[in-house]
Amino acid sequence: MRPERGRGDRHDARAPGERVGRGGPAGVEWLTGTHPVREALRARRRTLLRLRVEPAPGAEGGARGEIVALAEAAGVPIEKVAVRAAEGRPGGRAGERHEGGPGASGQGVALEVGPLPEDSLAGLLEAARDDPRWLVALDGVEDPQNLGAIARVADAAGAAGLILTQRRAPPLSPAVSRASAGAIEHLPVARVANLARALEELQAAGFWVVGTDAHEGEELFGLPDSRLAGELVVVLGAEGRGIRPGIAARIDHRVRIPMRGAVASLNVSSAAAVVLFDLVRRRRPA
Repeated sequence: MRPERGRGDRHDARAPGERVGRGGPAGVEWLTGTHPVREALRARRRTLLRLRVEPAPGAEGGARGEIVALAEAAGVPIEKVAVRAAEGRPGGRAGERHEGGPGASGQGVALEVGPLPEDSLAGLLEAARDDPRWLVALDGVEDPQNLGAIARVADAAGAAGLILTQRRAPPLSPAVSRASAGAIEHLPVARVANLARALEELQAAGFWVVGTDAHEGEELFGLPDSRLAGELVVVLGAEGRGIRPGIAARIDHRVRIPMRGAVASLNVSSAAAVVLFDLVRRRRPA
C-alpha cells in the first residue's frame, strides 16, 4: 500500500494572471446559442467583444432579454441585427458558414469572444478551494462533442477542474461550449504536456488516481466509501482504446461500471456521469 500522502509544496512560476494556453496569437471566435452565450457573459472568463441579437416579438422578457441584460452589465456592445444575415466569419461573405459562426443554429444570438483561457496544473490546484478537491482527467478523448458533454457533467457534479493533454485533445472551441451547454465557460481547465507526469505530481500532492475500465477492476458500486474518499482525480480514456498503458501505470484504483444489457460498454460521457455522480452520492452528508 502506498504511504499516506501529504499535500506537498505547490509552486507556480507564472506571472500573476498569466494563463497557459495552446500557443499562437489569441484568436477571435463566435459563440452561438442561448446557453453558451449566456454562460460566457455570466462567467466573464473570456474577452467579450460584441453581442449580436436578432430582434423578435416578445424576446425582451425571455432568454434573449436576459442575455442583453448580462451584456449591458458587462459593458459589451450590442448590435440588434438579423443574425442569419451576418453568417460566416467576421468580415466574410454573407451566407458563408463555419463552425460556431453567427447563424449556425444560433437561436438569434451570437457573441464575439476571445479564446477561453486555460491554466497550468499548479494554477488549477491553487484555484481549487473545495476540500477535499477532485478533478477529471481525459486521456485521448478527441471528439469535441464528448469533451463538451463530459465538461457539462463535471461541472454539474462539482469537479474542481478538467485536465486535458496538449496532444490528443481538442481545443476549447465554440463546438465544445455548445456541447457543454455553456458549462465549459465556468469549469477551470488545465492542459498538460505529459498526463502520466501530471498524475504523478498530483499523487505527490495528496491525490488518489481513479481510472475507469470497461472490463477490469473492481465494481464501482461495490467499493467501500473509504476507497474513494479524500482528494481524487478521475481518469477517463478514449472509447474503444481506453486508458493508455503508461497512464494506467499511475492509477491507484481501477473501477468498472457493471453492465447488464447486451451492449457491454457506455459512451465515455455517459460513463463519466455514472462515476462522477456516484462520487457525489458518496460525499453527501449522512
